[in-house]
Amino acid sequence: EEVLKNGPAGIDDHFFEQGGHSLKATALVSRIAKAFGVQVPLKEIFAKPTLEELAAVIQELDESPYAAIEPADKQDTYPVSSAQKRMYVLQQLDEDGTGYNMPAALKLTGPLDRARLDEVFRQLIRRHESLRTSFETGADGEPVQRIHDDVPFTLIELASAEDFVRPFQLQEAPLFRASLVKEAEESHLLLVDMHHIISDGVSVGTLIREFSELYDNRTLDP
Repeated sequence: EEVLKNGPAGIDDHFFEQGGHSLKATALVSRIAKAFGVQVPLKEIFAKPTLEELAAVIQELDESPYAAIEPADKQDTYPVSSAQKRMYVLQQLDEDGTGYNMPAALKLTGPLDRARLDEVFRQLIRRHESLRTSFETGADGEPVQRIHDDVPFTLIELASAEDFVRPFQLQEAPLFRASLVKEAEESHLLLVDMHHIISDGVSVGTLIREFSELYDNRTLDP
């Protein structure tokens, strides 16, 4: 009811027949995670779209609550994890490689609020330090990460998704990009990509969930 905003929902009501779409399905996944501490795969919303079917899915899942990560003390640079060090070295050996890119796509249907879309991405960048992080070689020759107070970001419109995935330069934040492909007047494809080296801080799935919540004018937990 909170996601669809169209009155009481019955156990046999079909999520998509009641006005649901891919963005609202993503928001529903986020709401379920907060309420029940389980991660329902997005595909289950499409496969089992009634309240009764989803309740059965939730009962079968193990709890996997989110754990907040405490921020580190402010400093110029920070050490990297062993996994990040490995990715940094391998990316330097193949600067034009896209093997560590993590692209995803989300279908947007209905009227598009472009100004709202831009603001949501700015909020996400302010919210997640990993989206403001770059990587460089420190004075001792070891890779380090640098968290910037602000980074430039532009949501680019593309004619097609064909050339969206391209290499990231690890020394240039953000290691995240998004583009919009217009398929029809009220049908768009939102393309999101990020480098795997920052995925410890935020995953593509988390970004998409939070994007849908913010785009729907909902308040996120700190």
